[in-house]
Amino acid sequence: MHIPFSEEKLKVLCQFIKFGLVGLANTAISYFTYAACVYIGLHYFVANALGFVLSVLNSFYWNNKYVFACEDGEKRAWFPSLIKTFAAYGSTGIVLSSALLYVWVDVLHVSEYIAPLINLIITIPLNFVLNKLWAFKKEEKNL
Repeated sequence: MHIPFSEEKLKVLCQFIKFGLVGLANTAISYFTYAACVYIGLHYFVANALGFVLSVLNSFYWNNKYVFACEDGEKRAWFPSLIKTFAAYGSTGIVLSSALLYVWVDVLHVSEYIAPLINLIITIPLNFVLNKLWAFKKEEKNL
């Protein structure tokens, strides 16, 4: 059975896969930064904040250069994209994830070890859309 994919749909699928790979790296950076900071005696709130900042900076770099790279003739102002990246990950990675964890664990009594995995089903596609259509939105080409 052959499922036809347009060139644009295939491009978006490839972007989503690349976005997922960057996300795996972000998760590792965030966790290892957190663990290292806690190990050296920093408060876990500080450790979490440092892990978040480093992982978002990593995400911005790779998403800007690799996932949502500008094509010939396209331009993107990097600083607004960076701010939008922090806002996107802050809203989904901190605010939405915390609210969802409360619902899964405290309301629906899902295991606190399973609940973050359920969150990924919601936050990964949402982060992809926010990054693609907002943080790394392409500017119109100059004619």
